Amino acid sequence: QTHTRMWLSRLLPCALCSFAAGYTLARSARAGVRGGSKAGAGAYASAQRLVHGQVAVSIKDAGLCAKLDVPSELLDQVDVFIFDCDGVIWKGDSVIDGVPAVLDMLRAAGKRVFFVTNNSTKSRKGYLGKFTGLGLEVAPEEIFSSSFAAAAYLEQTQFKATGKKVYIIGEIGIEEELDLIGVPHIGGPADAEQKIELKSGFALPHDADVGAVIVGFDRNINYYKIQYAQLCINENPGCQFIVTNLDAVTHLTDAQEWAGNGAMAGAIKGCTGKEPTLVGKPSSLMIDYMVEKYGIERDRICMVGDRLDTDILFGQNNGLKSCLTLSGVTTEAKLLSPENKIKPDFYVDSIAQFM
Repeated sequence: QTHTRMWLSRLLPCALCSFAAGYTLARSARAGVRGGSKAGAGAYASAQRLVHGQVAVSIKDAGLCAKLDVPSELLDQVDVFIFDCDGVIWKGDSVIDGVPAVLDMLRAAGKRVFFVTNNSTKSRKGYLGKFTGLGLEVAPEEIFSSSFAAAAYLEQTQFKATGKKVYIIGEIGIEEELDLIGVPHIGGPADAEQKIELKSGFALPHDADVGAVIVGFDRNINYYKIQYAQLCINENPGCQFIVTNLDAVTHLTDAQEWAGNGAMAGAIKGCTGKEPTLVGKPSSLMIDYMVEKYGIERDRICMVGDRLDTDILFGQNNGLKSCLTLSGVTTEAKLLSPENKIKPDFYVDSIAQFM
């Protein structure tokens, strides 16, 4: 009982001070309202919420973010959900628990669903095969990969009309998307076993007709590919340097994180001194395409992802709502740390919390 009285004696003055501060703020704000001040009106409304024990400003405006406890708080504001894939829908080749039921629920509620991934190793056709293999029913037009974004960018800029070709650091996904738009290409998986014999007087020949280098995730990157890319970029006039994404790490398996395309892009940036054109998240290219094609209102779209610097930034940069899931690369400690300046509207342990 003695300990309880001591605890209450310390707590009560603090509580009274907090209430008094709220009351004083409310009185000052009320005076502002009577005087016709708009700022005063806003302050009064905030003060009223403070006095009644509620949050005085929006959580996001205060530099905080809310864990989603009531799904309707998000679902009622959103008509379209854009999901990242790795770390959100699956990890490696395993579907994250609860995902199929959530997708079924969203569609039954009349929500549109799209999947946007920065992984360029597969084309849209390849990703459709992965969704199907994991037992997830997805329409081809619901899938947007960064390999598709690279091809869409070349189509948008009328690259084909130049008669040039593309050198690829990357895998089959980029090749398949370029084939669909009729853009010739070299490199990619064909150069996986290439080696350079460094001897006196040797110079690696390269194709002068390469007008763009696309760098995507490549499990078989080697010194030959790096040298070939830098020669094209540095020596072919006007050669573009395009990257599908700059993700630092990725999910190749569900056991650990693996070095991502940021490593491949960094190698080419380092030896050319050139800044690349980014076509994947957080670039606006894919969302601009979706908004124009489907007539979607941006403020009714929510981007759901596991990365702050790509997924959440993609949402914020493009006027979308955003929700971070902790089922991927970002921990709650990192999200809530003072050093992190990228705040989603909501966050969840996994999208299973949408139910």
